[in-house]
Amino acid sequence: MKGSICSLLALAVTSVLLTASPGDCSTESPERTFYAVLGQSVTLRCPGNLSVPILRLYLQMQRGQKDYFINGFARDKSLPVTEYLNRTEVNEMDLSITMSNISFSDEGPYTCIVFYTEGSKEVHLISLNVTATYSVPNVTADCIHGQVTRGKKCQLSCSSTGGYPESEVKWPGLHLHLNESDNKTTSLQDPHSKTWTINQNVTYYCDQPTNVSCSIGHAVSHTITICQADSFPLRVNVAIAFVVTFVLFLILVLVLMKCHHRRPRPNPEDPALGFPLADCHSQPQNSGDVTTKR
Repeated sequence: MKGSICSLLALAVTSVLLTASPGDCSTESPERTFYAVLGQSVTLRCPGNLSVPILRLYLQMQRGQKDYFINGFARDKSLPVTEYLNRTEVNEMDLSITMSNISFSDEGPYTCIVFYTEGSKEVHLISLNVTATYSVPNVTADCIHGQVTRGKKCQLSCSSTGGYPESEVKWPGLHLHLNESDNKTTSLQDPHSKTWTINQNVTYYCDQPTNVSCSIGHAVSHTITICQADSFPLRVNVAIAFVVTFVLFLILVLVLMKCHHRRPRPNPEDPALGFPLADCHSQPQNSGDVTTKR
């Protein structure tokens, strides 16, 4: 009986040791996510054990149900040449592969496999997300008087192009309870470049002067101020200036006319002249000349 028990224990220990042997060991690590910008480069690192001699490193992309070899290194055999050879660079010292000129076709799941000389291997799952930077959003506002009970309202618009993936519009600084529920967002993807154009129109009811900006992706617009106190339109200001000028001119004309009518005219017998006007029919008399009639 004791012999049977001992035999069973020995068999169990042997099975455990065989299972833990280096030749059969294969571990899988949690997925790691990397981000790359369209047209730029990204370095994908495999978290292998650098303290143990490494025999091979494979980076494979999962396409459907198959794995497509990207690049890597092997010390015991040659590796196949792929379309990624000219835009990937392998660093054996830190188990990384740098991929340049990133395109949207590079996005997806990858598998990094590290083979050790002792016979074990590690499988690391990698996810590559490709992004494209949105243009600086353009924000505009068209404010008019709305319903009497709601006061002024502003039609806000925010738009940006050339981004990826699809993103939502954010309005920092706006009171959400003042926004209408029928705000409209339009998202269009270019069939060739795969980039997105995002536009959103928001109706905002004013309660006080507010600084407004919008953001799409990581791009932020400039800041504008809405809900300011009303000012007269340019046409009204021009009309007022014309009326004031005309009134001032009219007053000036009336004053000049009144002054002209009040100017005194000279009187022939006015003592202020100092002497009377001469009579053309009268003869001059000389007190010194006396004529005697004979």
